[in-house]
Amino acid sequence: MPLIVARPTGHPGYSATLPREPGSAATARRLVHVALAAWQMEELADVAALIVSELVTNSVQHARSNSIRITVTRPEAVRVRIGVVDKSKQFPVPREPSAEDEGGRGLALVEALAEDWGTDPLPWGKRVWAELRGKGHE
Repeated sequence: MPLIVARPTGHPGYSATLPREPGSAATARRLVHVALAAWQMEELADVAALIVSELVTNSVQHARSNSIRITVTRPEAVRVRIGVVDKSKQFPVPREPSAEDEGGRGLALVEALAEDWGTDPLPWGKRVWAELRGKGHE
């Protein structure tokens, strides 16, 4: 089990560094569930778990580092940001897969489910993130 770290000060947040392998999506989903339960925002759990799965899968398929970093932060009382950091500088691009394609729909799904999403360049790679908004949390 990876070391999961909660921020001691500032905006609340959780993070974990995981191996860049398909099984890390399940660990990332658990991290998202833990964070949302701690913040009493469980109504976002299913959508957030699907989003983090897609972001992790994209990173596993396209990045070339040994590990990825998952972050779950709460920049505002009603907003949650899920991020996946890897060492690839190549930004993800949504595409239009054909009906026969088995993959290629992940970013379109993230775009449809998230309130907002994007990619931040980092000196050593990038962070792909998606934001969700909770209901009635002030």
